[in-house]
Amino acid sequence: MRKVLVFSAVAEFLTGLALLADPALVVRLLVGGETAGAGLVAARAFGVALLALSIACWPGGPSDTIGRAAFRGMLVYNAIIALYLAGLGTVAHMEGMLLWPAALLHAVVAVALVWAARRPSPA
Repeated sequence: MRKVLVFSAVAEFLTGLALLADPALVVRLLVGGETAGAGLVAARAFGVALLALSIACWPGGPSDTIGRAAFRGMLVYNAIIALYLAGLGTVAHMEGMLLWPAALLHAVVAVALVWAARRPSPA
């Protein structure tokens, strides 16, 4: 499970940095729309939240109880964001170049987290 948590934390950290650096580009790649004014502020705030999530969910040692909280946080985030992005593509008909790859990646990470949690921990 540690590898999946590390992957997810790094991916969200990099996405957060990208949102802080150029939120308009990230929004355009994800949903194919333009961002201005308050949308830029909200996108950057989301970038900060992703940075915080990735740091909070960085896995600790093997017996770390925070690891369970990190697992839950990343699982909930990845499952809900996958559904939300898929909804943007199907219901709202948004068409960013990275929308479907991002939705699929988040769904895969959510499934990988559940799969990793089901494996027995080493004794």
